[in-house]
Amino acid sequence: MSQAAAQAHAFYREVARTGKLSTVRDQRGFPQPMTNDGYRAQPFWSSLSRVQRIVKNTGAYSGCEPHEISWLDFRERWVPGLTSDNVRVGGNWSGPRATGYDLLPQEVLRNVEYLIQELHRSQ
Repeated sequence: MSQAAAQAHAFYREVARTGKLSTVRDQRGFPQPMTNDGYRAQPFWSSLSRVQRIVKNTGAYSGCEPHEISWLDFRERWVPGLTSDNVRVGGNWSGPRATGYDLLPQEVLRNVEYLIQELHRSQ
């Protein structure tokens, strides 16, 4: 499994378990950089510690602050907004350039909801 695939899988698992995810925000709002494939992606991380590490170690996000979101808010407000704006979800971007998989918002929704159901079944 590639590093990006491992990070995406960890993203789904951790968000399903905690019910939270985080992004970054600066004075202009939420960064949504253009990808090499020609679309915008907004980075999200499955824990506050992950986003804090990126803000500290990645120049592109050095002026940003972590912004935590509940899964319910993400599901109800962010997914429809990202979808209508044609913005992908950058899941647990990592490394010195903060890169990884760019996922469709509906794909994130489907995979996290599936894992939430699995967690409830195992309890």
